[in-house]
Amino acid sequence: MDKTLSRDGTSIAYRRHGDGPPVILVGGALSTAADEAPLAALLAPRFTVVTYDRRGRGASGDGGPYALRREIEDLAAVAATAGERVSVFGMLSGGALALEAQAAGLPVDLLAVYEPPYTPGPGGLLYKSRCTALLHRLLAAGDRGGAVELYLSRTGVPEETIARMRRAPLWSGLEAVAHTLAYDDALLGDGSVPAGRLTSVTARTLVVTGGFSTARAHETTLALAAAIPRARHRTLTGQTRELAPHAIAPVLADFFARDVFAGRAS
Repeated sequence: MDKTLSRDGTSIAYRRHGDGPPVILVGGALSTAADEAPLAALLAPRFTVVTYDRRGRGASGDGGPYALRREIEDLAAVAATAGERVSVFGMLSGGALALEAQAAGLPVDLLAVYEPPYTPGPGGLLYKSRCTALLHRLLAAGDRGGAVELYLSRTGVPEETIARMRRAPLWSGLEAVAHTLAYDDALLGDGSVPAGRLTSVTARTLVVTGGFSTARAHETTLALAAAIPRARHRTLTGQTRELAPHAIAPVLADFFARDVFAGRAS
């Protein structure tokens, strides 16, 4: 992997795939550049796809106390390696990061996000607050496995599946980046949709949700699309929170081809 330096001196590892207009993939909680490789391979025939390890993960460094602005600076450093304006796709909390970065001025032409996991509404905010407190207690106690289990259970993974995952080789990799769950939790704030900040998003934006996703995911993505000035919403038939690369790849390829923006809500 190649390396670039973020503004605070943290080394950020990234990898290029393919050739064409630049597209950056921003992964969600616990993911690394390797997890984005299948989608990158599908887009590579038409684009130069850049995947990267967010700070604290994989081959990237992790300097100083966490702050959202540092993650925005990391993404800006990766974008600068492309040498021109970029398109960005953010998955789950990576989508929230991409939105925050563009609202803060990251030069992005086209932005697509899949189900940024905000939890608006009184019940959602209370649930987020309780999960945040428990996550910090687990990490402070050094219980990385417990932190991963908390995240997985929050996202709807059944207990029996988590139990099987704990016995699988992949579990050690999840525990290795468990501390970054606090980063993703922090960038989501109190869980409410940051509608005020999102009015500063200038990129043409596609907000996507899965047809089989939860009612909250649908409500949240519709609220995001309504808050972003140049956004449209799309529901991807048959998909859930566990998005299949082959399902989203053609949607992204069409959107990032810089066709005329229709501006119609789906």
